[in-house]
Amino acid sequence: MIAIIGAGNVGKALAQRCRVAGETFVFGTPEPAKYESLGHDLRVAVLGVEDAIRQAAIVILAVPHAAAAGVVALLSDWEGRILVDVTNPIAPELGGLTIGTSTSAAEQLAAAAKGARVVKAFNTTGAENLANPQYPSAATFLPVCGDDSGARAAVVDLALRMGFDAVDLGPLRAARYTEPFAMMWIHMAYACGHGRQFAFARIQRTAATGVAAS
Repeated sequence: MIAIIGAGNVGKALAQRCRVAGETFVFGTPEPAKYESLGHDLRVAVLGVEDAIRQAAIVILAVPHAAAAGVVALLSDWEGRILVDVTNPIAPELGGLTIGTSTSAAEQLAAAAKGARVVKAFNTTGAENLANPQYPSAATFLPVCGDDSGARAAVVDLALRMGFDAVDLGPLRAARYTEPFAMMWIHMAYACGHGRQFAFARIQRTAATGVAAS
């Protein structure tokens, strides 16, 4: 069971991909009654945040960064649950990041979430690409990092089944790179005028032919 914490654009997009991947999921929100119609439309339960977390083996944190600490504090012990951090520490008015280079939002979250196996993923692109990661030439690139290799592998597998080009970046400290990478997508979308209908893709040369492959 997956609990998606947050029912905004990102949470709803990830719910669509969970359904594509054949996963069972619930939403967790502070005001479940507010999202009753969403639950009806998607034929899925909308619960309080703590109730949703306690039902799940994987918890996807699709809330603003400022709300993450409050969610983590709901459980004194996360008892080995995989906690997928989708947040980015974005400054007001999209003015950059409030955390970076020597640590990351994900590492700070892991320090606060006792017993959680924190994985950073789904934070490097917009909700439109989370809802549909497929482009004519390639799938949306999705870096994944975390200190627990089993949890990281589980999220990479989930993301691949969702349709992303998921890549294992190793330990959670790599979130120090993926969070600024997310800011580059935001900068291009808004400051550079590219809009939100684009994604980053990975291309790689094959050793035998030297031909680039996506």
